[in-house]
Amino acid sequence: MPPEFAPYEAEHFDVGNGNIVSHDPHLNTDGEALYRFLLSQAQTPPKLSLHCRGTHSETRSRNVTRQGRDGQHHVHTESYSETVVDFDFYISLDKYVLPEVTHWSVSDVDPAYRGRMFKDVGSEPRKAKYNERKLHNKWVKHRDAQGLPPWISSESGVLTDDYSVVLKSSKSLRAWADDYCASPKNLKEFVYVKSLYGWDLQTLEQAIRTSINGASFYSGSLTVEFEKSATKVYVRPDNRLSRMLSNKWLKFLSIILLIFPFIWLFKRFNKRGGGRWEVCGGAYALKRWVPQEPVETGKGMSDSILRAQGSGEVRRLVGCREADWLKEWESTITRAVAMRYESTIPLTRTSGEVSRDAVALIDML
Repeated sequence: MPPEFAPYEAEHFDVGNGNIVSHDPHLNTDGEALYRFLLSQAQTPPKLSLHCRGTHSETRSRNVTRQGRDGQHHVHTESYSETVVDFDFYISLDKYVLPEVTHWSVSDVDPAYRGRMFKDVGSEPRKAKYNERKLHNKWVKHRDAQGLPPWISSESGVLTDDYSVVLKSSKSLRAWADDYCASPKNLKEFVYVKSLYGWDLQTLEQAIRTSINGASFYSGSLTVEFEKSATKVYVRPDNRLSRMLSNKWLKFLSIILLIFPFIWLFKRFNKRGGGRWEVCGGAYALKRWVPQEPVETGKGMSDSILRAQGSGEVRRLVGCREADWLKEWESTITRAVAMRYESTIPLTRTSGEVSRDAVALIDML
């Protein structure tokens, strides 16, 4: 009997913040192996957490002893400002990320890294101009804040539920993997990006601020932000220099010893130096609307919610809406603020109801 087939397990490791790096030589020479590795890594969604932090400044005084010109020691009182942390906690939203991944690629008209050390555009790539890069970066920032899918380009600017047009590049993901493997560059890099979409995080942040300020009349410096992790998968060559640059401490040492500038020049200008591919990724929804189908009971908290489209088509909500999440979590957030809670371990328990002011900000979502 022949031995049972075992899938190839590529060598990889965590470089911080949940991001993965692989220097496996097989992934740098076999496009199919690289493609399969990216598909396997895409089965693990990125992580999302809410970070709430409040601080205020206090003016305090202390006695300081100094020696005067007469040789005598004199005690003086001086004032100083100190930052006091009122609360600092996290809430995990991992369970709200839908596990299904949608593979997408960057449109040819958008600036992106396609094998060189600078962003280019077009089916026949040319270096992207400064204004093109600036406008695209501005659009990406707006798109992510509004919760639009990553395949929505600045030219379309509208949300679509058509999952047949998410691969916008003229090349397939497999072709991009072959393109990377065919490159002889010593410091090349393939980047697979994991994106979250479906929630208007910017408006939700404002609603959470309203809840905190309204419930506790908090007047200090308030930070409310959603933090993402495990969003990148890097594939790099199997050589000493490339591995050194993947080690943050060795890279820092090379900067201190003024070695890194020479490495950067080699990577930037030598034909066998560096190249970057960042043209594709996986998208994970927090909520999305799908055509209505027969639904079994008990299949998710929002599967039974329906929405009539302008065309008359009825669709089913999969996932959790922002307003529903806030209803579930607001009392926990305000209680943590009132108790001056501090912890790096994300909160998981919820209770209570939501205030009208907070929900009013996201009623349209």
